[in-house]
Amino acid sequence: MRPEVVAAMMPVFTEHFGNASSIHWFGQQAKAMMDDARQQVARLINAETAEVVFVSGGTEADNLAIRGIADSQRAKGRHIITSRIEHHAVLHTCKDLEKQGYDVTWLPVSRDGLVDPEDLRKAIRPDTILITIMHANNEIGTIQPLEEIGQIAEDADVYFHSDGVQSTGKIPVDVRKLKVDLYSMSSHKIHGPKGVGALFVRKGTILKPTMTGGGHERNRRSGTENVAGIVGFGEAARLAREGLKTDMPRVATLRDRLEAGLKSKIEFIHVNARNAPRLPNTSNIMVDYAEGEGLVISLDLKGVAVSTGSACSSGSLEPSHVLTAIGKTPDEAHGSLRFSLSTMTTEEDVDYVVETLPGIVERLRELSPYYKKV
Repeated sequence: MRPEVVAAMMPVFTEHFGNASSIHWFGQQAKAMMDDARQQVARLINAETAEVVFVSGGTEADNLAIRGIADSQRAKGRHIITSRIEHHAVLHTCKDLEKQGYDVTWLPVSRDGLVDPEDLRKAIRPDTILITIMHANNEIGTIQPLEEIGQIAEDADVYFHSDGVQSTGKIPVDVRKLKVDLYSMSSHKIHGPKGVGALFVRKGTILKPTMTGGGHERNRRSGTENVAGIVGFGEAARLAREGLKTDMPRVATLRDRLEAGLKSKIEFIHVNARNAPRLPNTSNIMVDYAEGEGLVISLDLKGVAVSTGSACSSGSLEPSHVLTAIGKTPDEAHGSLRFSLSTMTTEEDVDYVVETLPGIVERLRELSPYYKKV
């Protein structure tokens, strides 16, 4: 977290500890702080404050949006359209709805991870109730043509949800221009605390809550509010908005420096989705003839934290569904690394990786029977 975020949260823990739903002075003081945070989050995406619903994070926001629309629109139809490269919070939710009798169309993507708007247009049916396409991908950074998708959804009178967890605070987001009805966000992606997020719900959207109880968040999401987390999220949103025009171009420069430096020092590497519009802070690099887990562990021992193009689940190693969707083989996916930069990343950080990774790659390639045949 940014130091300013921590400072904003501390008074909630030590002084303003009231329940924001209580009418006594302590509660009203907490509510006022929460309202200020809601305004900051709304300003970051050009929404009205009443359209921001606080939740526990991006996963809950995605679930509330998708399940909430599916339940409220069941009488109209049971057809949902999404893409093959969504985050698991969307992917698994849609698969779960399939088991409940919903019909899901899984749109393919290009080799750079882009949805073709014409594929979407052709997939819409009279019983289509929801389109859910992420704004930017969490693994390869590809930014989808969301304005065009939003216009298609509006023309077809179909609700449109976008997972904006990766894009919020990294690129300009205007929910009015994007024509989204629902937009998911997460605090910790912009240097806020973990365990808090938000869902933009356009005024007039019919959404059935997935959690019931005391009717908090205008009956959208019941449960005592995480005031400290919300206040931290609000401060992180304020800082992200203020630094959007200066911080993100600097981060993009660092990303380009990283990619150019590694390509100059290591043979047989490729930047995945390099031809697509990408987030300024995300770089996904495929290293031929080197095993991804070995790269991750070796970098970790050198103090560099990255992720690989695979997901370790239940003891089995599966290739990234995102990388296989853009045409990578399982071996290529396993040999891909995702680097995530931030406003706190420095040139020294980037240069350290550029100097450190080549030796690691060389050592691992010596162990590969395929590399020796090149």
